Amino acid sequence: MKPLELQENLKKFTRVDECPIRNVISRFSGKWQMLVLCVLAENGETRFNAIGKAIPDISPKVLTETLKNLEADGYVIRKMYAEIPPKVEYSLSGLGRSLMVVIKELIAWTTEHYEEIESNRKSNRR
Repeated sequence: MKPLELQENLKKFTRVDECPIRNVISRFSGKWQMLVLCVLAENGETRFNAIGKAIPDISPKVLTETLKNLEADGYVIRKMYAEIPPKVEYSLSGLGRSLMVVIKELIAWTTEHYEEIESNRKSNRR
């Protein structure tokens, strides 16, 4: 690749408001988002506490924020029932289910290469 071509290619990552990686992928690829999406994909409609139990090291505050962000982007549907005490369930939207197709491929790749990656990490530790 020529230097000018490379420079133009890299510009797409510097335009913060236009970069898909910064604006879309980063919202579901953080520490907790994919795990929450996986829990919902495996379990269908799931209550908040059940998600928390499936991911025991996530705090309730972080889980709440994660669910709000996933809902705001349209990956998750929040359904509230008019009951006392209030009952709220979360599930994947159509957009979330279509994203899970890609995430499942990533999970398969990770599973296939996990031992190699761990071996590389161990051999490169100082």
